[in-house]
Amino acid sequence: MADKKTGSRTIAQNKKAWHDYFVDEKYEAGIALFGTEVKSIRQGAVNMKDSFCSFKNGELFILGMHISPYEKGNIFNREPLRDRKLLMHKRELMKLQGLVTQKGYTLIPLSLYFSGKNVKAEIGLCRGKKLYDKRDSAAERDASREMDRRMRDQSKYD
Repeated sequence: MADKKTGSRTIAQNKKAWHDYFVDEKYEAGIALFGTEVKSIRQGAVNMKDSFCSFKNGELFILGMHISPYEKGNIFNREPLRDRKLLMHKRELMKLQGLVTQKGYTLIPLSLYFSGKNVKAEIGLCRGKKLYDKRDSAAERDASREMDRRMRDQSKYD
């Protein structure tokens, strides 16, 4: 999946985040990684399913993102579930920290991609969905599929 305009390539997506949260805003952040982690990411050995972001001492970290050890990395491999620092502008960090603490938002990583040679993360400012919200979104999705199916069948017979 390569975007020809910007030269970016998606590595991993957190589809569960779209199911469990309403995404209000999206931000781009760099990630501080080691060489063997980047090599492992290039192989696609990343799991973002249960990951989230948290502030520690005014810095933003991504927690729970599993990057499998690089098979040829020997002693240079790092712990797969270690906390990884996200790189953003100070102003953005202060704004996000204020929103998370005051309004009850959560920061969830939505996707991981290459921008040139750098690994970037797309972070979403999210609100949690209730069970009835999940049912509503599933019903809307099913209704739109049914409408598309009927339109396709109708055009087939015309």
